[in-house]
Amino acid sequence: MIDISDIEAASRRIAGHVVATPTVPSDGLSALLGVPVTTKLELLQRTGSFKARGAAAKLLGLSAADRAAGVVAVSGGNHAIAVAVMAGALDVKATVVMPRSAPARAVDVAEAAGATVRLTDGMDGAFALMSRLQADGLTLVHPFDDPVVTAGQGTVGLELARDAGDLTDVLVSIGGGALISGVAVALRALRPGVRIWGVETEGAQAMSEALAAGGPVPVALSSIVTTLSAPAVSQLTYDHVSATVTDVLVVSDAEAVQGTLDLANHAKVWAEPAAGCLLPAARQVRERVGDGAHLGLVVCGGNATTANVASWAERFHLL
Repeated sequence: MIDISDIEAASRRIAGHVVATPTVPSDGLSALLGVPVTTKLELLQRTGSFKARGAAAKLLGLSAADRAAGVVAVSGGNHAIAVAVMAGALDVKATVVMPRSAPARAVDVAEAAGATVRLTDGMDGAFALMSRLQADGLTLVHPFDDPVVTAGQGTVGLELARDAGDLTDVLVSIGGGALISGVAVALRALRPGVRIWGVETEGAQAMSEALAAGGPVPVALSSIVTTLSAPAVSQLTYDHVSATVTDVLVVSDAEAVQGTLDLANHAKVWAEPAAGCLLPAARQVRERVGDGAHLGLVVCGGNATTANVASWAERFHLL
């Protein structure tokens, strides 16, 4: 388990390489949800998501030998972008593995940053190829099964604790679980009274199924939200979430896409469904904790194109 000192060390390491993103109240979301809402705008981070933090923390800590070997990463999109861009900035050769269902923009950005992109038929195949490339000698930058990466993602919580006003509840999306693990550790240390809630989409329920089973288990993936689609969480992230998170809520893909539209219309931010899923979950949290809630939303990323969102909205009859 990481602790607050690990996150503080990661914050010092990545300073100057990532953005301290805005933490701002949202009048529009407060009116929509009926309680005060504060947003942590990680979609304004370098590479368009929080993933730049963990990638930078890991890459900056590599030995000379590991850097020379080159790195490999697996991703539904955002981790691939982050590793490709941060590796390019640090002159480290990167290979990123993604499923063919990953957003085309993620592939384009990773290639433009100089990374070698390998595509597979699904996330299970992507993780398998990642393991083979690691066995061939590449240095692994895992998206969530790494305490250094998790501490890097935890710097989101460090900034939120410092910059937000009074909060009762913070909602964080879950893919493999590194972001919520790091944020929860930071908030438990600095804002111990705050409840932390995880959010997943149906068909990408690796953490909620792990909690039900008492440990990580393989899950069937069917969600359109590839950036949350981990085939299983790690023991590392399971241990953190089971110890620090109040509950993990699950919403539908359609609700996540509607949340993306609501964020655009009411918060004036262009997010992806991995962040849009927070809004339907926020309504559930408000129902459970009452009108005294002051919600914090970690808006984790914005790497979806207008065409992506329009296509999903049409598919779910939301426009």
